[in-house]
Amino acid sequence: MTAHLSPAAPSSPRIRALGDREVGPGRPVYVTGEIGINHNGDLENAFALIDAAVEAGCDAVKFQKRTPEICTPRDQWDIERDTPWGRMTYIDYRHRVEFGEDEYRAIDEYCAKRGIHWFASPWDTEAVAFLEKFDVPAHKVASASLTDDELLRALRATGRTIILSTGMSTPAQIRHAVEVLGSGNILLCHATSTYPAKAEELNLRMIHTLQGEYPNVPIGYSGHETGLQTTLAAVALGAVFVERHITLDRAMWGSDQAASVEPQGLTRLVRDIRTIEESLGDGVKRVYDSELGPMKKLRRVKGEIAERAERAADAEPAGV
Repeated sequence: MTAHLSPAAPSSPRIRALGDREVGPGRPVYVTGEIGINHNGDLENAFALIDAAVEAGCDAVKFQKRTPEICTPRDQWDIERDTPWGRMTYIDYRHRVEFGEDEYRAIDEYCAKRGIHWFASPWDTEAVAFLEKFDVPAHKVASASLTDDELLRALRATGRTIILSTGMSTPAQIRHAVEVLGSGNILLCHATSTYPAKAEELNLRMIHTLQGEYPNVPIGYSGHETGLQTTLAAVALGAVFVERHITLDRAMWGSDQAASVEPQGLTRLVRDIRTIEESLGDGVKRVYDSELGPMKKLRRVKGEIAERAERAADAEPAGV
């Protein structure tokens, strides 16, 4: 379901292209289901999560792409941990939940068949090169990577739209990242990087703060809270892009599952986002035709303004 919104001017500096869609004020909120690694290294889980996102009406699904040897500190490689696949070293676990080219080819084909975008958060420059093998609509910078200038420069060089999450970051760090990326092709997302995030730490008014600080950049919201109402509030506050982690079952094994939205909740979230954006309107006060009947029935005194308008209308020459 697509909301019917007033089109923004094509030259608007706050509009960004994500594949065949535009994101920004006056455009439908772009809703992304963040799969991340909630697939647990199982391609069938990934397909099921893509299906859930399609059925809910999401615009995209997102993954995370890492080169394990780069992103895992060397002193943690050999630490053993219990996993659903038995006890293994941490580096082996990181490989176990990481999709390679064959899996992403399958994901790319499946998303094309289902008519939904996909993209990912690369955590290192090798991952950027890997994702550039695909015609993704954007790249995402995870909050944890906001201070990685080398990664930001590699992403800027792709020429694609860059979505930058701002959790765990100071205003100065955000400004620096925007300078490195350039403001002309980015979308900023307010975020709080706690899993799950507490309501009192969401600070949704930061959406307005970012809108004021970056007037030429569209502002979105990446949520890690439980429940849906605060994400809906972000849309009411003006977020033009929304991302929430999604899962098949919050009880599944994995660090992100508990702060994720299950398929039924995702369907409600997208439905309610579309209702909210439709109800926000354009801010111009008018009397709707649907109000004329109640006005005639309920308004006892027309008022001086209404009577003056009627007299003016009666005084106009015929045919004018």
